[in-house]
Amino acid sequence: MRAVIPYKKAGAKSRLSPVLSLQEREEFVELMLNQVIDSLKEAGVEKIDILSPSVYGLEEMTEAKVLLDEKDLNEALNGYLEEAEEPVLIVMADLPLLSPENIKEITSTEKDICIVPGKGGGTNALFIKNPSKYRVRYYGSSFLTHCSIAADSGQNFEVYDSFMAGTDIDEAEDLVELLIHGKGPAKDYINRKFKLEVKKGRVGLVPL
Repeated sequence: MRAVIPYKKAGAKSRLSPVLSLQEREEFVELMLNQVIDSLKEAGVEKIDILSPSVYGLEEMTEAKVLLDEKDLNEALNGYLEEAEEPVLIVMADLPLLSPENIKEITSTEKDICIVPGKGGGTNALFIKNPSKYRVRYYGSSFLTHCSIAADSGQNFEVYDSFMAGTDIDEAEDLVELLIHGKGPAKDYINRKFKLEVKKGRVGLVPL
């Protein structure tokens, strides 16, 4: 099997702009990407591709193979799947809570496909045993869409419902989860910029 990580560093994570500058966001996404790569390697995944529209931030990447594709996310991934000759794990780059154990459980499914839902109806990971028979459709409620695509293609699937694998980092509130539950360079980076504070019974971020 092989893993593919869609990734874009330039102008990354605009929804974090209220709390992080552009430079900080770009530094942060690079740390998250490297943590995802480390988790994949710890889980025993040896073939890792990064699918990106630009080499920006990937010029010195040695831990994974960089594939350039300027098409939109769905077109680029579907082209990748069409050419794949072995099972493929699609995993997003903004999952710093994803553990090697999560990856092992996802890829050990007995079903044709394992779908990992993210917050708000998104899809954080997809393990596809027969990639040439499957097409992705991200954006919107992609989790439900990916379930339907699997069923319509006659392939059985499993839903891997996990807080750690399901927590992608898009909004300021997600940084709270990273500080509470995370570890590693991505957490350390945010920990140098914010502390946690309880207000009205909720945990929030306070700049240092």
